Amino acid sequence: MRTSIPANCDGTCRAERAPKARSAQQGFTSCERSAQQGFTLLELMVVLTIIGFISAAVVLAIPDPRGRVVEDADRFAARVAAARDEAVVTARPMGLWVSASGYGFQRRDDGQWTPLEQKPFVTTDWKPGTRAQVGRDGRLQIGFDGTGLPTDAMTVTLAREGERVSVRIDMAGKVMVDG
Repeated sequence: MRTSIPANCDGTCRAERAPKARSAQQGFTSCERSAQQGFTLLELMVVLTIIGFISAAVVLAIPDPRGRVVEDADRFAARVAAARDEAVVTARPMGLWVSASGYGFQRRDDGQWTPLEQKPFVTTDWKPGTRAQVGRDGRLQIGFDGTGLPTDAMTVTLAREGERVSVRIDMAGKVMVDG
C-alpha cells in the first residue's frame, strides 16, 4: 500500500537509488515508509499520552447532571424569598414546609392553609441524592406574615455526597445561603 509522497521526494523509485543508512544525525530521508517499519514505541506513547490528556479534560469539563448541592440551596433560598415577598405584596400570610425529600408553599385563605401549585411556589423534590436535615419530626414549617416576618427562625441543611450547604432564615425574614 502506498502512502502520499512527501514534497521533498523526487519521485524515483527506492530501488533505483542507492540505499541510505538511517541515523540520528541525518534524520529519516526516504520518500516513503515501508509497511514493515510501522510506528516506534515512542510515537505510540506520545499519541496515547495526548489522547489521555484530552480525555481527562473532557471528563473534567462535563458537569454533574445533578448539579452541585449549592445550586439546590440557591434555588430553595430564592423561592423562600419570593414567598416572603408575596406575603408582603398581597398582605396575606404565606407558609413554607420542608421535609427530607422536598419542600412546598401554602397560603392562608379563609382561616385555612391551602397548598400552592403555581410557579414559583410548586411543591418541589430535592435533586436525586440530596437530603435535607430537618430535625427529629422530619418536617419543618414556618409562616411569613403580611409584613414579611417569619413565625420562627429556620435553618435547613442540604447534604449530598459529603457536600453540605445551609439555608438560614432569620427573624427579620432575611434568607441566607452558607457554605
